Formats: sequence, C-alpha cells, structure tokens
Amino acid sequence: MLTWLHRDLLTFPPLAKALQEPNGLLAAGGDLSADRLVAAYRHGCFPWFSEGQPILWWSPDPRTVLFPDELHVSRSLEKTIRQQRFRVTFDKDFAAVIKACAAPRTYADGTWITATMQTAYNELHHRGLAHSVEVWDGEQLVGGLYGLAMGQLFFGESMFSRADNASKVGFVTLVRQLERWGFALIDCQMPTEHLHSLGASAISRLEFADYLDQHLDQPDIAAWRG
Repeated sequence: MLTWLHRDLLTFPPLAKALQEPNGLLAAGGDLSADRLVAAYRHGCFPWFSEGQPILWWSPDPRTVLFPDELHVSRSLEKTIRQQRFRVTFDKDFAAVIKACAAPRTYADGTWITATMQTAYNELHHRGLAHSVEVWDGEQLVGGLYGLAMGQLFFGESMFSRADNASKVGFVTLVRQLERWGFALIDCQMPTEHLHSLGASAISRLEFADYLDQHLDQPDIAAWRG
C-alpha cells in the first residue's frame, strides 16, 4: 500500500516498501522543501510527478547508475570534444539550465520540472548542494544538465540540448571531472538509450543503498566554482 507523507515529518518509508508496479513508487505527498529533498536523496528516493499530480517519490529497482571509470565515449564524440566547438562551465547559470530542462520537449506532453520544482532546486543550489553544467557555443547556452552532489555521489536530474552532441559533451566533461574529484557513482535514476550509450548500467536497489551508506558522508573535495 502506498505511503502518504506527513508535511511536518521528513521521514520516508523503507525502500523495500516501494511498489513493483509502477516500479519504484515509494510514497506520495509531503512537500518540496530543501530539507525534505535532501532527506529524500539521502534515503535513496527522488521526486518525479506531472503537473496536477500529487508529489510522487520513487526508488526504482534496478537503479540506473554510471561509475566514472566506466564512461564510454565514442570516437565521434571524442573528436567533437577535441575540436573544442563547445565551452563547458560549472555553476555559471544554474537557473538558466533548470529552466531549459523544464522547457517543452517534442516527444513529451508537459514537463515534470514544474515551477515549484525549479524553486526548490534553485534553493538547493544556493545551499551549495545542487550544481549545473553549462555548454556554450560562443555566448549561447546550447546544452547542460543539473543534479545534486553529496559526499562522493552525484545525483543527476535532467539535461537538455539545443545543438547536436551538446548535452553529451557536458555530461562527459562532468563525469571526467567527478572522477578526478574521487566520486564513486553517478545516479542516473531511470534507464535511457542515451545514458546506456555513455556507459550507464543497472544495479539493484539494495546495492544502490549500500553505496549511499558508504559514500554519502565521505569528504567532498569538489570545487565547483573553481
């Protein structure tokens, strides 16, 4: 049975209580306060819902992740990176990145990145927990992604692209930097062909929870604005 969260309590049900169908639905309700979002990621779940729905919290099994040392870069993508057509920055314009990620897509109706969701993650950015990757063609923002960094884990949320390979260049740049910073894992949440082409794989929910236990409270040496 689905658990409904109390607005005044930040606790979540055990991950083992997530539904099998739809896969990973753990709880509903609550709010999108910064403190609740931090508690959710630390617990192993994330919000994902459409406009007009209650807030839904998910912990799918299996979980799609990418280990930094398993990143796969095709020859053509590596060539694009070497050509330096794009310039990549971190945390230069978080608000613009999440707004672009929320924009309508040709293959989807509406967006799950609602105005309330954008406000919540902007607050996490101001707290130093949410970060953005910007991909520029000259002075034009043509791609990017955002997510949360806690300990030695990065929780990816969404990406966008307005030019061929722009989001891929941003993602590869991020993964290589995270590896240099000693990050153990990148949470990609749900499987996509795009992510699997870059080296993402699936692990069990239990194994994902073990990574949370081992790496959430490790020292974070990332210098996002450096």
